[in-house]
Amino acid sequence: MARIVILGAGIGGMSMAYEMREEARAEDSVIVVSNHPFFQFTPSNPWVAVNWRKRDDITLEVAPLLERKGIEFINCGCRRVHPDRNELELEDGRVVGYDFLIIATGPKLAFDEVEGLGPKGHTSSVCHVDHAVEAGKAWDEFVKDPGPIVVGAVQGASCYGPAYEFAFIMDTDLKRRKIRDKVPMTFVTAEPYIGHLGLGGVGDSKGLMESAMRDRHVKWICNAKVTKVEEGKMYVAEHNEDGSVKKEHVLPFKYSMMLPAFKGIDAVFGIEGLTNPRGFIAIDAFQRNPKFNNIYGVGVCVAIPPVEATPVPTGAPKTGYMIETMVRATAHNIRAVLDGKTPDQKATWNAICLADFGDTGAAFVALPQIPPRNVNWFKEGKWVHLAKIAFEKYFLRKMKKGTTEPLYEKYVLGVMGLKKLK
Repeated sequence: MARIVILGAGIGGMSMAYEMREEARAEDSVIVVSNHPFFQFTPSNPWVAVNWRKRDDITLEVAPLLERKGIEFINCGCRRVHPDRNELELEDGRVVGYDFLIIATGPKLAFDEVEGLGPKGHTSSVCHVDHAVEAGKAWDEFVKDPGPIVVGAVQGASCYGPAYEFAFIMDTDLKRRKIRDKVPMTFVTAEPYIGHLGLGGVGDSKGLMESAMRDRHVKWICNAKVTKVEEGKMYVAEHNEDGSVKKEHVLPFKYSMMLPAFKGIDAVFGIEGLTNPRGFIAIDAFQRNPKFNNIYGVGVCVAIPPVEATPVPTGAPKTGYMIETMVRATAHNIRAVLDGKTPDQKATWNAICLADFGDTGAAFVALPQIPPRNVNWFKEGKWVHLAKIAFEKYFLRKMKKGTTEPLYEKYVLGVMGLKKLK
């Protein structure tokens, strides 16, 4: 009998729990540990932040879902992972032992790396549903007395899609309220150009995204480093290609949403051999940690290199499709070890995404994530907006059922008219 513990109950953690229960032997126990009692469909958070969705629309209570599958749930945060003795030290003092540990926590949001950034500072966030709810309250107040908006992603960020989505979603909402003319909007990003996306661009993403910005009267500053945020004021250093400062900006705002950089959670940060200097989980080709072979990592918490060096630091995104393939590979490989075999399954390092623009949207496929690519595809259209709405409902319905289907592969590639990616 093996104790298989999954740390985290997000898209990676919940999918991992279902998949692992399916792959594990009957006598093995699968346990999920999370500091939150709920699952959140993170891609819908930008809609929550303009009150197009309510919190309950995109969250599910975890305990009953896992219980139906015979999976134990411990609703408590992890204070520290102790890989030398195969234990988790929980926030309430309990100790949870494991034979295999799968870390699927997602990131720590590094708001503290920029003075005044984040919900405890002067900007909103769509990285977590609780943040998005607060952003929605701030949005309600903003539209009563509108003014300038600053939106984007700070240096070191690795997930740029939600910043673009939120800019265009705000634009759509303001137009519906007939107050868009009262709201100058500036997009601030660490990317070297619009449409870089942390991927070195995908297809003609640069041209298409710049056109979308111009069409919506959104100004932009690239190669940007946010140095400080004060109430109603953002300080931004724009850099040249050689990394030198080109221009200093002081941007006024009445509403701002800036994505932070990510880092590893405190429970693993600084554990030699387990994490890289940013606290992300080091993994080999089979999702295993090279030093602690009974620890695996899936999702945003794993360490992957940036696609390319940029004047201002940018990271590479980990999309839902990539996470899904990490989960399937991990479950298969742990079962192989349980059967005395050698792990042999690898995740598919491809990036695919449906990005909502409020009343239209953009979809892209980068295969593989790091250029040169076999597939380099980017399209815009209202069909993406409709497809993402449908995917939200599809994903939540399947999650309630505890499915082990490859949802991103089945749905997202399906609506794009593409076959399974190898």
